[in-house]
Amino acid sequence: MSAPSLTSAAKASALGCDAVPAMTPLHCSAAILGCEGTRLTPAERAFFADAQPWGFILFARNVEDRAQLSALTSELRESVGWHAPILIDQEGGRVARMRGPHWREWEPVGALCRRLQQAEPAQLWEALMLRYRLIAADLIEVGVDVDCMPLLDLEIPGAHDIIGDRALGQSSEEVASRGVVICEALKSAGVLPVIKHLPGHGRAAVDSHLALPRVETPRSELERTDFLPFAALKDEALGMTAHIIYSDIDPEFCATQSSIVIKQVIRGTIGFDGLLMSDDLSMQALSGPMSTRTRASLDAGCDLALHCNGEMSEMRAVIDAAGTMMPQSLARANFALAQRRGGAPLDRNGTERAYADLMDTLQA
Repeated sequence: MSAPSLTSAAKASALGCDAVPAMTPLHCSAAILGCEGTRLTPAERAFFADAQPWGFILFARNVEDRAQLSALTSELRESVGWHAPILIDQEGGRVARMRGPHWREWEPVGALCRRLQQAEPAQLWEALMLRYRLIAADLIEVGVDVDCMPLLDLEIPGAHDIIGDRALGQSSEEVASRGVVICEALKSAGVLPVIKHLPGHGRAAVDSHLALPRVETPRSELERTDFLPFAALKDEALGMTAHIIYSDIDPEFCATQSSIVIKQVIRGTIGFDGLLMSDDLSMQALSGPMSTRTRASLDAGCDLALHCNGEMSEMRAVIDAAGTMMPQSLARANFALAQRRGGAPLDRNGTERAYADLMDTLQA
């Protein structure tokens, strides 16, 4: 992949999602960070100005309503002085940081896919397109321009339900085709998708937020199944790793910290050459000091260390260990930013009606 030339791009303002994206500043740290609350504290503002993370990620603790969230995303960008990417997990269903009453509550996407499994594929794809155009419109309205979606993990019977009804299906073909639709829906509105969790979280028997999963499935079977949706979307600009050990590939290190998995599988077999971020470094699947977790992830081949909980001492350790982004990571970052364009205006009421009418038709 070669990064596009962005030398003529004007620097984006801290506000306005239609602005031309700036290139990643050369001094950006190889990190994405969270913040503690609904507005930045003076200490956070000063820290981010000095640390210069590549981007930020928001959680439910950071969200109250539209006005507050718009103010927070502006503050985050102002703290670093450029139109830095702001991420969120807004899948709809169990994983949604922006919730009612201010935003629509969606059923889990896996439940939607199962409910419509007897429909024609094109009808389900239309439902997904409308759903994620509406979700993307909500994000753009408050200054969020990256959605950590779609999951390309397979739904595996008997596995831990941390994926479960978040999955797009049980077959590689279903997940890949549905993932393509979701990516296109988000990008059409100016939101960048993040494919996750490379190279596949569906077989985990434990929740990686709480413990380190180990998958014993032979590599040959993983290549025939779990890896295929990621290979189908390998040209997407952003991806996230899984904190999972794949025993037949690297019995010692989880994917996030395994140079074998990243180089041989994610970059090799799957062919993903986009910007690769770790899953959250504060998850209990990982062990050791935060500085060690950060350095191990970047040394293994991640472009960015993702740290989500907003705890200041941990963030300082991440920044100290991360250093600035490497040239190849900068190229991948700028390739992603070049796609972060304002989408076509959305007729929200018309889109809502089209979604409701389609649901009525399919469920009649």
